[in-house]
Amino acid sequence: MKDVKKVFHNFEQSLRNSKWFDDGWEVYNRGPYLHLYKENWHNHNQGGVHFETYIEKPQIQKKEFPVHLHAEEDCPQQQRFIQELLTLEADRINSWKGYSVIGEGNNICSRFLPLNFKNLEQRLLEEFNRLRQLEASIDKVLGRVE
Repeated sequence: MKDVKKVFHNFEQSLRNSKWFDDGWEVYNRGPYLHLYKENWHNHNQGGVHFETYIEKPQIQKKEFPVHLHAEEDCPQQQRFIQELLTLEADRINSWKGYSVIGEGNNICSRFLPLNFKNLEQRLLEEFNRLRQLEASIDKVLGRVE
């Protein structure tokens, strides 16, 4: 079994070394759990808009782990934000292999991936780069609801 914390550390470094990262992006990493978000997404206390993944004991046991887009309680007008974002982006999200539009609670969309440590850091980077395509719409909708 690979060290999940090391995988997430390396994943964080890959994010930080990406050419787009200096454009207002932030990472919150607590070992086997990571958020990627923009500084204006109200996620300073991990309760705003963010892309999230984690590989903890339940995910290891199930041999799968999630990648989510969340808008939690610190997101201004949380439910309005989620509905307006999905109005703009549900078709795109549904076109992505394995993604499900949720739109309930704080979960906007999710994908569950098989837990295979081969190329895991690269697969995580690919998923987060896919989710980053929603950046402009997230910024647009946040601008409307703030």
